[in-house]
Parts: sequence; C-alpha cells; structure tokens
Amino acid sequence: MKKFILIFAVLILQSGFMFAQNTQKTGYVDSEEILKALPEAIKAQGRLDEIAKGWYAQMDSMNAQLQKDFADYQKQQGTMPADKRKEVEQTLFAKDQELKVFQQRVFGQGGDLFKKQEELFAPIKDKVINAINEVAKAEGMTFVFDKVGETVLLYADPEFDITYKVLDRLKRSK
Repeated sequence: MKKFILIFAVLILQSGFMFAQNTQKTGYVDSEEILKALPEAIKAQGRLDEIAKGWYAQMDSMNAQLQKDFADYQKQQGTMPADKRKEVEQTLFAKDQELKVFQQRVFGQGGDLFKKQEELFAPIKDKVINAINEVAKAEGMTFVFDKVGETVLLYADPEFDITYKVLDRLKRSK
C-alpha cells in the first residue's frame, strides 16, 4: 500500500511539474462590448439599419398590395367567370412568389443584407482583429477567445497551429 501511495505521489508531482512547464496564457474578449464602444462600428450599424429599414418598407409595401389584391379577389370571386378567376389567381400566385423571392434575396442566408453587413463591417473587423493580435502578443497570450455566442478562436500563437499536421495525416490515410 505504501508503494502504491508513493508511486501515486510521484506521478502527481511529475504531472504538476510538466503542467507548470507548459502553461499557456489564455484570454478572451467580448466583441459586443468592443463594437458598442467603437464609433466606426456604431456608424456602420446605423447605416445598415437604415438600409434594412428601406428593404423592410419595400417588403411591407409588396405584402400590403398582395393582401389588398387578395381581398379584392375574394370579394369578386363569386361573380367572376372561370377564366377571369383563373387569371387573377395566377397573378396573385405570381405576386406571392415575387414577394418570397424578394425576401430570400434580401433577408435570406447570404442575402443582400448579409452582404451589406459584411461590406460595412469588414474594415472594422480587420481593425479589431489587429488590435487583439497586438494586445495578445504584448501580454504574451497563446490563445484569445470571443465570449459572445459560440466560442471563437481569435488569436493563436502559430507555434500551436497543427493545421498542416492534420492535413498531412489526412492525406496519408487515403
């Protein structure tokens, strides 16, 4: 039993010594706080909001017109000849499809709003990343994460980058 305790103590001391040698300084940032405090980001967000407001107004107008046309159709449907009814239904369907295409093109994943956001925030993002890199290097940090949303690695000491080792292993395992 004494042997077991002695071996266990030696292993704990050895692992503690190895951990002390390999400590890495890690930090994090709150990107939301940074963007709230950065005048360029506030201005870009205001510009994006104005652009989005215009697109929402356009979508609301299209939707209101579609609803009006549909209400008119419902009122007159009973007195319309079959061919006229079919023609109006096709027009309503086309307007509905046009609205859906507009919504997808502007507000969908990778749509105009997303592209505009990327365009407006790209220089700000670069500026923030550069500042993070400078602070991380000055503080001797190995890793910096963003605590907002999903954890995102914003800076990593290149010494710990194993990307090409992983790619090499994947290529060899074919």
